[in-house]
Amino acid sequence: MAAPLLETVSDYLGSPEPAVRLILSILIGYPFALVYRRFLFHQSAFVIHLFHTLSGLSLAVFNFAGSQVYHSALCIVVQFLFLRLMGRTVTGVLSSFIFQMTYLLTGYYYTATDEYDIKWTMPHCVLTLKLIGLAFDYYDGGKETSQLSAEQKQAAITSTPSLLEVCGFSYFYGGFLVGPQFTLRNYLKLVSREMSDCPGQVPNSGIPALKRFCLGLFFLSIFATCGPYYPDSYYLTDEYEAQPFWYRCVFILLWAKVNLYKYVSCWLITEGVCILSGLGYNGRSETGELQWDACANMRVWMFETTPLFTGTINSFNINTNAWVARHIFKRLKFLGNKMASQTATLFFLAIWHGLHSGYILCFSMEFIIVNVEKQAQTIVKDSPLLTSIANGPLYPLVYLVQQFIHWLFMGYPLVPFCLFTYDKWLKVYLSVYFCGHVFFFALILLLPYLRKALVPRKAKLDKKED
Repeated sequence: MAAPLLETVSDYLGSPEPAVRLILSILIGYPFALVYRRFLFHQSAFVIHLFHTLSGLSLAVFNFAGSQVYHSALCIVVQFLFLRLMGRTVTGVLSSFIFQMTYLLTGYYYTATDEYDIKWTMPHCVLTLKLIGLAFDYYDGGKETSQLSAEQKQAAITSTPSLLEVCGFSYFYGGFLVGPQFTLRNYLKLVSREMSDCPGQVPNSGIPALKRFCLGLFFLSIFATCGPYYPDSYYLTDEYEAQPFWYRCVFILLWAKVNLYKYVSCWLITEGVCILSGLGYNGRSETGELQWDACANMRVWMFETTPLFTGTINSFNINTNAWVARHIFKRLKFLGNKMASQTATLFFLAIWHGLHSGYILCFSMEFIIVNVEKQAQTIVKDSPLLTSIANGPLYPLVYLVQQFIHWLFMGYPLVPFCLFTYDKWLKVYLSVYFCGHVFFFALILLLPYLRKALVPRKAKLDKKED
């Protein structure tokens, strides 16, 4: 009965059935959260863990048929055995990292196609980070407090979790399918009724959750309305290739903006689920205002208004970026080279997304763009002329030009990210004459000369002393 109904709905919406199932599964998180608040909030930890495990498993069964459901269960059990048998050791962390990443990459290898498919590897990449993070946090729990950073102190696990706790944490309906990332420690606080503005009582989070839900539906409606006008497949048509150069570039800009909304909408709706359950509680601000952004994956206002590439990156997929910064970038400090740590981190992000060449190209371009932008910002800051222009009456015009360049070249690396294979993204890049590569490699060559021409000698000497 359900399958024909879903086929009808997907035909009506013009969306693939797996995408409809995914959206429905994200929305089902709200009834789950309401059941938890109304009937289970004051129940024992055993009952709550069991509810979270079964609810997440039901979403897995609804989305992925047959043996696909067993992949997550196997990795969770293996991770639990690593914790119990290897303890708080470097060996345990490395074993967890190698096993979970190898399993995920093997899944990518055997299931990969030339299209974006919603299959078991999609939630599994989220689960992989959860389980690797669990191993790191468990390891940190065995260290002296003085050896831990502030972030590590907040996430460290001092006791050995049970299998049911690990299952509830892994399958929690508010983060199983599309994220966000959160720590086992925060999850256990949720179960023990600490994640609330009124500890021990149901959180007053209905209105904040409703706001994120409505905002998510707003962006989902934009994507559903505009998405059909900007399909990935259009890049590979003769019609696109026949368009003027400026049109092809503007299409990349608009396509990127619209297509990113599918991620924005899913994360906002899921964040609402986390807020409703209480997991989004983040204490009070310095002014005493309640904060519900512990599971926020988007800073919407920054995302829409920032003219900086780093601003967009910092406002998008926040929890995943924070996870990678905490567990990969900062733990590579022993390399003694920030650039090497950044390179390794972006490489990890690329292969975590998949094995297609498009992911490597996307994150390598991100590396180049971010570093060029930082150099340009330094020049503007150190140059009195550029600083006066940036702060003067011409700033609105500067902002518009900067925003156009920002979104054009934000979309540029997304082309290989979404088209995956080199034969596809190469065709698009050839059609726009590799303009993004030309632009940023030209800046790499020009910026030292611009700095020499525009920055006073005193500022240069001060910079060297710093």
